[in-house]
Amino acid sequence: MHQSDPLTMLRTARTRYTQKQLAEILEVDVRTIRRWEVRENDPPGYLSDAIRQRILPLFNNSANESAAFRFIDLFAGIGGIRLGFEAHGGQCVFTSEWNNFAQKTYLANFPETSSHTFIGDITKIDERDIPDHEILLAGFPCQPFSIAGVSKKNALGRPHGFECATQGTLFFDVARIIAKKKPKAFLLENVKNLLSHDKGNTFKVILQTLRDELGYEIHYKVIDGQHFVPQHRERILIVGFNGKTTFSWDDLMLPKKGSITLSSILHPQDGTEPAEDPYTTGEDAKVNSKYTLTPKLWKYLQDYAEKHRQAGNGFGFGLVGSEDIARTLSARYYKDGSEILVSQGKWKRPRRLTPRECARLMGFPDSFVIPVSDTQAYRQFGNSVVMPVMKEIARIMIPHVQRLCDEERGDIKQASLFS
Repeated sequence: MHQSDPLTMLRTARTRYTQKQLAEILEVDVRTIRRWEVRENDPPGYLSDAIRQRILPLFNNSANESAAFRFIDLFAGIGGIRLGFEAHGGQCVFTSEWNNFAQKTYLANFPETSSHTFIGDITKIDERDIPDHEILLAGFPCQPFSIAGVSKKNALGRPHGFECATQGTLFFDVARIIAKKKPKAFLLENVKNLLSHDKGNTFKVILQTLRDELGYEIHYKVIDGQHFVPQHRERILIVGFNGKTTFSWDDLMLPKKGSITLSSILHPQDGTEPAEDPYTTGEDAKVNSKYTLTPKLWKYLQDYAEKHRQAGNGFGFGLVGSEDIARTLSARYYKDGSEILVSQGKWKRPRRLTPRECARLMGFPDSFVIPVSDTQAYRQFGNSVVMPVMKEIARIMIPHVQRLCDEERGDIKQASLFS
């Protein structure tokens, strides 16, 4: 049984309650709570059970009864999957995200998260402490399985995939939560390379775990975000149901690839959109000059591309215009922006996308708050999901989830008796 340590439980409780409130509920002195938090004294082992019995039920009682379904958001990032499922009436009742900068962006956009449990390290939470839910969502870390991640770790002589103890095994934290909470369905997202990693053995283990050990009906498909945004971005989506369904990927409504170009996400720079400091400035909302590559960096990228061209390789920068489709935005975009450089004219140096344009490239609305530095924003959007893809998958999943819920309540059987 996975155990939550007392300090983690205390920090979870403090996302919702003051020290004074916790002291009253736990029947201890306020100074005792304070000493535990600053590690002046280690919290006693029994504190986990006390919080589990007295405080977590108060979290879960805040559920919105009008919500169509409840879901949990694991490895939440900045909430791209959550946005897709909230669009269809779902309510998030538990969130996990370890990165402090991602947490800042997440909380800025989902302030209501303070009304439920929000933890950092999923490995330190007992699955019993997670509230009941109909759908589990998880974009579990992809670096151990990505082409770039595998290449880098091979070069450094480091393990990857499930041998990567820090990230690869986090899939099994998802599995233990599914095993305990038995949600009606789940959606897992990862890079396309997960299918072929370690000659297919990694994906085989995942399927065996989900299908054979946990007993879920499994459907998986690689979907290119280019159907919805002007970016080639292939990701594997794994859907599971706790029961027999008629789910089919054929029900997806995917716009034709290439029908949406970069003109839809680039700043028009003609005054038709308001300036958004620091990304755009002035009456015409021109892109800030800081996003234009320096002469030194532009020369380096050109020389690098030429060297590989002569060697017969395809490596190089990706120069795009308003009618083009971009390469995949990566978390390393902040380093040189080379995979997506926006042309500013034949004799001008190109520029990076602004963080707002990156948000649009991932399908996030302009109302999405970006409270972090450019470097962190580039990392966050490069690691995120194409939100409209999640929204469309939610659309075709939810009817089957509702049917499974009805069957559990006996509604389907009763309806047939009186028909």
